[in-house]
Amino acid sequence: MENRNILSTLETYQDFKALSMAELEVLCSEIREFLIESVSKTGGHLASNLGAVELTVALHHAFSFPEDKIVFDVGHQSYVHKILTGRKNEFENLRKLNGLSGFPKSTESEFDVFHSGHSSNSISVALGLKRGMEHQGNHSHVIAMIGDGALTGGMAIEAMNDAGREKNNIIVVLNDNEMSISENVGSIARHLAKMRTSPIYLRTKGTVSTFFSRLPVVGKGLYKAISAFKAAFRNMIIGDNIFEELGFYYAGPFDGHNLKGLCKVFDQLKDIDKPMVIHVMTKKGKGYTPAEEQPSIFHGVKGFDIATGQTPNGGMNFSQAFGDAMTELAETNPNLVAITAAMPDGTGLTKFSKQFPRRYYDVAIAEAHAAGLSAGLAISGMVPVFAVYSSFLQRAYDQLVTDVCGMNLHCVFAVDRAGIVGEDGETHQGVFDISYLTSMPNMTVYSPATYQDLKEMLREAVEDMHSPCAIRYPKGQENSEICELEQPYERGKAQILSQGKDVSILCEGSMVFEGLKAVRRLKEWGVSAELVNLRYLKPLDLDTIYSSLKKTKRGVVMENATRYGSVHSALCGYTDVPLYSVSVPDCYVPQGKVSQLLELLGMDGESVAQKIMEEFFR
Repeated sequence: MENRNILSTLETYQDFKALSMAELEVLCSEIREFLIESVSKTGGHLASNLGAVELTVALHHAFSFPEDKIVFDVGHQSYVHKILTGRKNEFENLRKLNGLSGFPKSTESEFDVFHSGHSSNSISVALGLKRGMEHQGNHSHVIAMIGDGALTGGMAIEAMNDAGREKNNIIVVLNDNEMSISENVGSIARHLAKMRTSPIYLRTKGTVSTFFSRLPVVGKGLYKAISAFKAAFRNMIIGDNIFEELGFYYAGPFDGHNLKGLCKVFDQLKDIDKPMVIHVMTKKGKGYTPAEEQPSIFHGVKGFDIATGQTPNGGMNFSQAFGDAMTELAETNPNLVAITAAMPDGTGLTKFSKQFPRRYYDVAIAEAHAAGLSAGLAISGMVPVFAVYSSFLQRAYDQLVTDVCGMNLHCVFAVDRAGIVGEDGETHQGVFDISYLTSMPNMTVYSPATYQDLKEMLREAVEDMHSPCAIRYPKGQENSEICELEQPYERGKAQILSQGKDVSILCEGSMVFEGLKAVRRLKEWGVSAELVNLRYLKPLDLDTIYSSLKKTKRGVVMENATRYGSVHSALCGYTDVPLYSVSVPDCYVPQGKVSQLLELLGMDGESVAQKIMEEFFR
């Protein structure tokens, strides 16, 4: 074969479909090189995509997209899919404002049938898609590509329970790399491990079935009997196969980096008239040693040095400050326990898990269960702290309402990545938590602007409270200027950071710094603004707020959350003073740098100062 850069010749999807197997093998190597080079500059999800190269190429070789449909679970492993479907040249703007999304997005390409971003929903969506297509006489294939980590999400099991009772040819491709973001835990992970390490059963299952089914007359008579033999043999080797018990045809595990083998598997199995699971084993970070050795770090990176594998050192952040405060509290409080849903590193709980392993629970990707577990722990007399990203806590809404707040239980929710988080886009922006958390009876909601605030609030929530508490804090670091203005923490009280007489700027959390910038700009224009750090979002410190508004006669409420159900909405019901809302409008926030998105939405300090002038000082 001529030595050429095959990737550079792919202008259309048809160019890809015309490649030979030998060319596809070369293409896989070139895609890995491209991903490493590209993501080192833009940042993004590297390890998961390196592990899915051959698997994605094989799927596109065996199936006919976009007539056939693929639904990605989570979707951060879709970079190869984007490259093959004509979006390679857009990778220089990956995850940037108005650039290529880091996840499948139906508005971006006809090859993306669903907006992915969260875990464990792909089988449900694929099953609905398949049923709808069948109703319309369309018998194209529908594939759900799901990772082993996502199988711990209850929605995946619910969908399989439904799908297994029919003959719909839904194809579940299980991309098994033994990882979520961190290493997988739990019974499903152990079950998959047994299946991975018992190839004798899998080989025997296929060869024995094929041998007896092909025998004339006698073979056909024995074919049913072989099923009983297979079941007994299976139970002897690995016990029950959860997928077969749910009604699926199971095949695998197969080497996820054997391109030719995968193409053959998909070609042979894709037309079986039964729901099936094709189990593929991959290595996260495949082909780049630093990513193979540290898959958690290279799951999502801001950028890195290719030669050394060094990633930027971001320094202290709110997640780490929370983790340190938790560990310190646990040293004197034997009833304190920590819970995470497959995010020990991201939520800052790694240190706690090592120092207090018996008081640490990683429930895997199962946020609803984590909230229910918290309720049970609270009933027993423990103090559970569930650390979770804001956008993922949405998955536990029902448990928050009924199991925790409904029983007024002492559970603490450390709501990380609250507010606008940036490059991951619509599915990850944590802008809804204020609305639903403050609407729940019995819930106390805190919003720290600094690490010290966070530490004091966590201590209060754990040690002094006896009811549900939520502490929402942003991704990233505190601002040193706010730290300099900060005054000693006082339970239940807001804090006036700077005195003013013309307008009150009431801010929560990360918006306090944007408020400070607005104060300074207004001062240049001759307006004296008072800056208030709310600290408490429920209950609000109405005494301090009213006192400020009474003095200035006008106010602005700045919050890193959606406008509906906001603090502004609550305050409008208590005062006649004109209040202007600075918050996320009724829209989903796109991807981009946080500073860009704040400016786009008119929530940055400069925009707020201009709006105050327009509203109150024309």
